[in-house]
Amino acid sequence: MPLKIEDYAMIGDCRTAALVGRDGSIDWLCAPRFDSGACFAAILGSPEHGRWRLAPDEKKVEIKKVERRYRAGSMVLETDFTTSAGAVRIVDAMAMDSDTPTVARVVEGLRGEVPVRSELVIRFDYGWIVPWVTHHERGIAAIAGPDKLRLRSWVENKGEGYATVSDFTVREGQKIPFTLAWHPSTVKAPAGLDAEGVIHDADDHWRTWSKLCSGDPNCQDEAVLRSLLTLKALTYGPTGGIVAAPTMSIPEKIGGVRNWDYRFCWLRDATFTLLSLINAGYLDEAREWRHWLLRAVAGRPENLQIMYGIAGERRLTEFELDWLPGYENSKPVRVGNAASGQFQLDVYGEIADALYQAHRHGLSDLDDAWHVGQVILNFLAHAWHEPDEGIWEVRGERRHFTHSKVMAWVAFDRGVKAIEQFGYPSVDLEKWKNARDEVHREVCAKGFDSKLNSFVQSYGSPHLDASLLMIPLVGFLPADDPRMVGTVAAIEKRLMRDRFVQRYDSDAAVDGLPEGEGAFLPCTFWLADNLALQGRRDEAGEVYQRLLDIRNDVGLLAEEYDPAARRQLGNFPQAFSHVCLVNTARNLANGDRGPSQQRHKEVGPLSQA
Repeated sequence: MPLKIEDYAMIGDCRTAALVGRDGSIDWLCAPRFDSGACFAAILGSPEHGRWRLAPDEKKVEIKKVERRYRAGSMVLETDFTTSAGAVRIVDAMAMDSDTPTVARVVEGLRGEVPVRSELVIRFDYGWIVPWVTHHERGIAAIAGPDKLRLRSWVENKGEGYATVSDFTVREGQKIPFTLAWHPSTVKAPAGLDAEGVIHDADDHWRTWSKLCSGDPNCQDEAVLRSLLTLKALTYGPTGGIVAAPTMSIPEKIGGVRNWDYRFCWLRDATFTLLSLINAGYLDEAREWRHWLLRAVAGRPENLQIMYGIAGERRLTEFELDWLPGYENSKPVRVGNAASGQFQLDVYGEIADALYQAHRHGLSDLDDAWHVGQVILNFLAHAWHEPDEGIWEVRGERRHFTHSKVMAWVAFDRGVKAIEQFGYPSVDLEKWKNARDEVHREVCAKGFDSKLNSFVQSYGSPHLDASLLMIPLVGFLPADDPRMVGTVAAIEKRLMRDRFVQRYDSDAAVDGLPEGEGAFLPCTFWLADNLALQGRRDEAGEVYQRLLDIRNDVGLLAEEYDPAARRQLGNFPQAFSHVCLVNTARNLANGDRGPSQQRHKEVGPLSQA
């Protein structure tokens, strides 16, 4: 059985990522890209589906304590094992700027003499293919079809069943290095990298990147900097796309069916992601994200998708892997994501807002951005009247979701502001102004229930939805508007479970799926933002601290949280959770200059304050 989700840490090279457990086992790794087939898939099954465990040999020694940490300002991971025979440290990192994805692992002797065992189980194509293994001097090579892995080590390796194992003893002061590199099976194996050199260079790379944030006082906050590092590690360097998570099919409910592939880039996160990077001073990353966005959405606006592949791919066909039992028997295990074909109005608002914010914050090399924006808005001028699947990608019938209409308003509002503030030429100004006003009137008339004193999930619905917390965050209404005060109160009363916010009132008729999931962490961050905007700053701070307290020991958050079982749920680590952490921290620290104000007020970036 795999570990709890929070017992994993992530290492990465800005092309892919590996999950390393507290037990020293790498249970997830896709190569060469985030969305490639996994060669280690034990997190979705058992060790037989692929893993690499490097840890003290529990048959020979008792493990008494495990402590781990990231090096400060870095994605280099250190795991200390204290045993009955002494102590060792496992240092893990991925090579940066290498031609091929390479995992480097070094065992360091801290005290005594500790027996250590390396057990490498390679299974290509998500645990399906057992490769052909050949032994070489100082390691092995494993090949199957297009994939090849090359293990290099200074200790003897031997076959044991369908695994490669090494047994050795590490003494105080001794270091035993390993590297595992992927390369196409059609080309010669690359020259071996020095594991200690890989770790040193990776540490230097990440620390140098972290220092670029030193001008922002918020980056002195460990939680903020760790979240920014996580976002950078989830960025696919060649294109600038940011994956929602490096994993797939980690369940939103243990034993349930809400198991989705998150190794893609969602548009719903676009603007807050952009602002989190801009405000921290990472303009290059923000610019690359914006460029990815423009490339991905290019084409006919009616064909716009809610998510794309890391290079902008559109075909994200969903299918199931029946040979994997799933994380803690949560089936089915899905690859791809059928929600990519849904119609969601909110993405049009996100695109318009992201392009507007990019220009307002100094990323003015727009090229065809304004032309793209005009085409989108002219399509939306009639499309906003249509029902859609909504932000949560429900698999029930389309509805007139309130949040979707609000985001349509955002699109028109940013288009109008772009003309009025930046002087863009357009013959459509009055049309967009009229559409903006019409959407606003309709949402206030049909999306608000006076009996509940709250906005509701969809027109005529009795259900609440945490996406309604976005209404003041995008500037549709002030946070202290009586209707928003009532909405926040209703959400606190009906959607709060053990002090965390659920996404919506669960109804199989709405989402087309069985009931049951954890609290969605971004929604709880949005509650903190609303409380702060309403002047309830102490309460907002308490909510924020509650969210910080559920991070794992290395500062990472999944998508959801089960307060009753006190464990994280969903794909991990989740980019949107960390984006929201960064932005809520700034909202609390910077008041009327935080991201929730930047999305609609005339304020500049914090980096220029």
